[in-house]
Amino acid sequence: MSIETEGPPGPAPLAPPRQAFIERSHQRSEALGLKRHEKSVFDPMVRSDLNLARERNQRLYTHAAPVMQLLYEQIVNTESMIVLTDAQGTILHAVGDDSFLARAHRVALTPGENWAEHAKGTNAIGTALFEEAPTLVHGGEHFMQANHFLTCSAAPIFDPRGNMLGVLDVTGDHRGYHQHTMGLVRMSARMIENHWLSDDFNSRLRLHFHSRPEFIGTLLEGILVVSPEGRLLGANRAALDQLGISGAELRARSLSSLLGTTPAAVYDHFRMPMSPPMQLCLPTGQTFFVSARFDWPSRPVVAGLHTADAEVVEVRETAPAAEPPATPGAGYASGAQRFSGLQYLRTGDPQLESVIQKVKRVLDKGIPLLILGETGTGKELLARAVHHDSARARQPFVAVNCASIPESLIEAELFGYEEGAFTGARRKGAPGRLVQANGGTLFLDEIGDMPLPLQARLLRALQERSVTPLGSTKSIAVDIAVIGATHRNLRDMIAAQAFREDLYYRLNGLALRLPALRERTDLEAIVRRILQAERPQDPPDLSPQVLAMFRRYPWPGNIRQLANVLRTAAVMSAGEGVVTTAHLSDDFLEEIRSLAGSLTPPPPPPALAMPWPAQESMAAPAFDASPARLPAAPAAAEPATARTLGQAEIDMIRATLDAVGGNISLASKQLGISRNTIYRKLRWHAAEPEAEPEA
Repeated sequence: MSIETEGPPGPAPLAPPRQAFIERSHQRSEALGLKRHEKSVFDPMVRSDLNLARERNQRLYTHAAPVMQLLYEQIVNTESMIVLTDAQGTILHAVGDDSFLARAHRVALTPGENWAEHAKGTNAIGTALFEEAPTLVHGGEHFMQANHFLTCSAAPIFDPRGNMLGVLDVTGDHRGYHQHTMGLVRMSARMIENHWLSDDFNSRLRLHFHSRPEFIGTLLEGILVVSPEGRLLGANRAALDQLGISGAELRARSLSSLLGTTPAAVYDHFRMPMSPPMQLCLPTGQTFFVSARFDWPSRPVVAGLHTADAEVVEVRETAPAAEPPATPGAGYASGAQRFSGLQYLRTGDPQLESVIQKVKRVLDKGIPLLILGETGTGKELLARAVHHDSARARQPFVAVNCASIPESLIEAELFGYEEGAFTGARRKGAPGRLVQANGGTLFLDEIGDMPLPLQARLLRALQERSVTPLGSTKSIAVDIAVIGATHRNLRDMIAAQAFREDLYYRLNGLALRLPALRERTDLEAIVRRILQAERPQDPPDLSPQVLAMFRRYPWPGNIRQLANVLRTAAVMSAGEGVVTTAHLSDDFLEEIRSLAGSLTPPPPPPALAMPWPAQESMAAPAFDASPARLPAAPAAAEPATARTLGQAEIDMIRATLDAVGGNISLASKQLGISRNTIYRKLRWHAAEPEAEPEA
């Protein structure tokens, strides 16, 4: 959106509120002894004082400079300029069209000059500072006649505690006035405030909310900062506007008293795969959709969680606490009162317990991990838990999905690039994910989907511990722990020359295979945890029939699919204490009925079989034969050798596609897996030679 040079000569006639606003400012200017017809007086700071002012406001400039550049691109060639001042009205920085900057210099609108009301009378910068509100001053509304050729739109910039930081202003020729200018300035000021807030509280839980979920992630969203104890530490202006309270009143409240929830419930909700926004209510009944931002591995986390029947006791910082946990070993690393991400994952399954014990033995030993398992089994969750329990916990955790980034961009995404390295490259380049992960952990998800030529460059970077961005000749040293993950059989890919053997051995210090959901014995514990997250105030139970149905179902989308099904059930059963078949979506029930007579959950392959004596406990109970229940399974199941897990998965995908008429999007929603995963699995299966029938 550009500001046009042609248009109405000025804003609409002054409405009573704005007229009073301008008149008050004129009265203050007269009381200060200013004269309307006096010439602009230059009283700039000496260079050393200006440098000192800029030094004091370096952080403001750091956050404002990129926003000012973006704003300038919207108003370029409109005889305009953008001005940043400090909280006293001193101009720190200005950018604009050269011809207009020269005109502005003649009225002392230049860095080092002060534009508070006491110096320049009524003007957008000074009046915005005094009124602490966005201000438009156009043409003859300026107190001093020398400034009547200007039209100025200014918005104050506040920190999360409500303290004035400065003013952002767009000034132009009054003949080029455009009504959208003030909107651009206000949005730009909010961008600066949001950047400041994120920087100020990057180690805290931040809640992003709006009454309409589609506005989360936009400049209209409110942002609340929450301490581990639930105190409200700060907010942006959009939050205060939506909540209808002041900054001081906000800081006197807690998350529980304001929105009826706790940090523990928020953390637990957003640990689940593909978590949707939470719905929270003010005491007035107004509902908001809430998303959360936090660096789970290295930031404040939920403590006091034990295995199957976990209850959230409290939220702590990752530093040692004064009192012992409520339950011995409940979510804490051995020998220290610190939340353990690995402990959080323990829900009673022996296969997963074996994985966790292996990880603990190699933690912080410099051994790379390779996590294997089907889509949706929680590979990234395990990687985050490993990072959190490691010595690198307070450094970045950077996740890269090698399957979701276009092949043409993945090299630039991983290694970064210099300005002009390729068409479409950002100004000043980008650092790349390996550099971003320096000191911390790099998680390479779906590593089997990385293009073969790029594998060689990744191997070299890992071996030499340095990165050379695209378009650069300089290497950047990096210190990273690497965790890879894939659903593919990398050994088969090596045999097919689709994956480098040397990279495989560089990544595979310890291979860990996560069991599929159908192979785990902790289904009920997982269900309880998901329902607790969806309805923390009154989590429902599953009826025996639904539980039996869940035990029998093969869950091709694994935990991600289970979470999607339970999310719907939790909403459908609101106000009721038990989830029944009436609360499950019809397409899910139809899918179960259509598969019940032809598909039985295959046994684990030998690679996943565990030496535990509890295999009988994994058997599904018999189904109720009453109407509308799942049909009984065939009396004789297929031999274990007749079907592999991969074939069963492909059959499930194809059956679902048939049921929805080939609609990939609908099938992906029902299965809880992505469209790309469906395409990939079908493509790979089609490429595999079919086994010859036995004689």
